[in-house]
Amino acid sequence: MNEQQRAARTFLAFPPQCEKYQEDGCLSGPLDVSAIGAEPYRVASVEQTMRQDTVIDVTVEALPDIARLETHWKELEARATHSFYLSWLWIGTWLRHLPGGAQPHVLVARTSSRIVGLAIICRRRAWGFGRHARARWLLNETGDVRFDRLFIEYNDILAERSLADATRVACVEALAHRLRRSDQLVLSGIDPDFELAACRTAGRSGLITEVKAEDTARWIDFVKVRQKGANYRATLGRSTRQAVSRAMRLYGERGPIAFRTIEVTSEALAAFDLLAELHQARWGRRGAFANPSFRRFHEELITRGVPTGTVRISRTLAGDQTVGVLYNFVYDRRVLNYQSGFLYERDGRLKPGLISHVLAIEDSIRRGECGYDFLAGFAGHKSRLANAERPMKWIVIGRDSPERRIEAQLRGAKRVLGTIAAHLKQAAA
Repeated sequence: MNEQQRAARTFLAFPPQCEKYQEDGCLSGPLDVSAIGAEPYRVASVEQTMRQDTVIDVTVEALPDIARLETHWKELEARATHSFYLSWLWIGTWLRHLPGGAQPHVLVARTSSRIVGLAIICRRRAWGFGRHARARWLLNETGDVRFDRLFIEYNDILAERSLADATRVACVEALAHRLRRSDQLVLSGIDPDFELAACRTAGRSGLITEVKAEDTARWIDFVKVRQKGANYRATLGRSTRQAVSRAMRLYGERGPIAFRTIEVTSEALAAFDLLAELHQARWGRRGAFANPSFRRFHEELITRGVPTGTVRISRTLAGDQTVGVLYNFVYDRRVLNYQSGFLYERDGRLKPGLISHVLAIEDSIRRGECGYDFLAGFAGHKSRLANAERPMKWIVIGRDSPERRIEAQLRGAKRVLGTIAAHLKQAAA
């Protein structure tokens, strides 16, 4: 725990009578302290760089029109260190495509009149083993399982850089103090630093933290590659190098191998259509594009992101034939591999995914970028190509109860079975 977290202390939580809910379980109106005449949730922290206490007020407010939120969000982005998933490109597009019934609210942290923290909070009813429906408070998610398959990672609270730790603690404490009976706070796709802060904050409030799921984001740290002469293929294991060389030779028999990044939006959308076709041919009903809202969301994201270079779609060609399409995000000089589509053939020596990623990684190194991230999820090529990894957790915070213990046991059994299945897949790869 750092100095900010050690110095944090609670003053006052929202009184229960100020909470008003609609029947669908989402907050019905703004919890603006000026409107309800109640104190906000407040935390004071001693900053190493400041001589006086900094008081952070946290409120949950009705979402204003998206254009007005955009102004505040972008202004705070300039003062924050954050992931692509907290950029306005992702959040703004996400808000415009929310499913019906998902009424988002804004978590706002302020110091004096300055906004130092922002996040989107949705509240959704969920039934468990108890007699009462619980409220689930979700950070930058809706609780709609199909829509949330957009799959946020590196999730967090957008926070001013100089107050990031204290702001995170204040926001989690404010949300924790809102939990009633079997209510839960759901934090999905968070890194170890956020997990540690959330667990400690929950513990101080007498709450239990459970791991709903855990995964690993594997990535290539280009610093390590450049330390070995910037020859990425030379850093790979012998069998992987051989597989790449063999596939390149076989594809080369069809014509020149080319890796092309698409910079025209209309062409990027056409390549995305091909990616979806290849992806669904491989995965069928389990594929991401079985959800219509997934496609509409990304068509807008591509339209907005390609002109700025934040969205990077590329094709791998063998002669005139496209054998791979990659859909990546580029943020803070890091490439995030979000989705892909590959042309799989009978000849197992042809490795469209392997060579597409190798060519994309080499292209990124030439551009002077600092890393290539495969994000969470298991796939054989990730462990073969990566040289670093980050753990990622999906956690739930709530009060202890018999219902919670039953669900924890079921979740633990499911996790064990998932681990066994993943090991079997890895052994067969």
